[in-house]
Amino acid sequence: METEKQLTYNEPWILQRADPYVYRHTDGSYYFTASVPEYDRIVLRRARSLGELSEAPEQTIWTKHESGPMSEHIWAPELHYLYGKWYIYFAGGEKDDIWNIRPYVLECEGQDPMSDAWVEKGKIRKAKEDDFSFEAFSLDATIFENKGEYYFVWAEKVGVGKQISNLYIAKMENAYTLKTVQVLLTTPDYDWERVGFWVNEGPSVIHHGGKLFLTYSASETGTAYCMGMLSADETADLLDPRSWKKERMPVLQSCEEKQIYGPGHNCFTTDENGRDIMVYHARTESEIVGNPLYNPNRHAMLMPVRWSAEGRPVFSYDA
Repeated sequence: METEKQLTYNEPWILQRADPYVYRHTDGSYYFTASVPEYDRIVLRRARSLGELSEAPEQTIWTKHESGPMSEHIWAPELHYLYGKWYIYFAGGEKDDIWNIRPYVLECEGQDPMSDAWVEKGKIRKAKEDDFSFEAFSLDATIFENKGEYYFVWAEKVGVGKQISNLYIAKMENAYTLKTVQVLLTTPDYDWERVGFWVNEGPSVIHHGGKLFLTYSASETGTAYCMGMLSADETADLLDPRSWKKERMPVLQSCEEKQIYGPGHNCFTTDENGRDIMVYHARTESEIVGNPLYNPNRHAMLMPVRWSAEGRPVFSYDA
């Protein structure tokens, strides 16, 4: 199969691109975006196949502001096609307050996201009854569809002092407004989610066999970074936290043997043959020079998703 020959798994695929996101459009085209090491812009590339994305030309479609909102720490963009339009969701801080991170959205004025103009729609708007969402450090928004409804999932910090990053979910009214108040999905309950910082972030959803599997990343961004998972039945009330079951242990973590460290912030796509593929970032060195957040060597990698007899995703470096 041509696709299998083109793709290499669990090794650097696109260098120095953290928080990778791949979207396969209805016409078969593949799009790739990610955080760049400078955290100063949003880039996009397009190709006819997943394998060709690694060599596809990269285009800057938006650059950070000089000051104010969206002027620092431009993080984790995701490209989605919703309500008949292209949107990019990302997080950004402020030059004068670099940790004042909030989620923002861009809308494409045309149907070609590579060449048509993008306009800023501002910060994601919470539901009228919601007093809490996006009032604190908020990032890593993703969107998934189930039973004709769009759901928005994001990470937000709560508490005083050393804050805790939780994951929340809400239904969407439109591409930049939430319809329902936030619901807490998961908080860092376990030791492997609490290394360096208490963190749940980077959510992504894959749908298979009547179930939804929501992966997320935990702990600080160095070698302790790893992936956890929640699952729910597609017919359940997804805004009821009790509909989701949380795995006790991580579903993917660093592997000394493979020299893959800090895997996480993943997304899901399919190759041209319909095989489920996970796109994630990881490091290839165990010793990180400087602050892990500003070390550029988080690389986008690919992993085929296997499915167990019980219909659960299996994430393995032995592709």
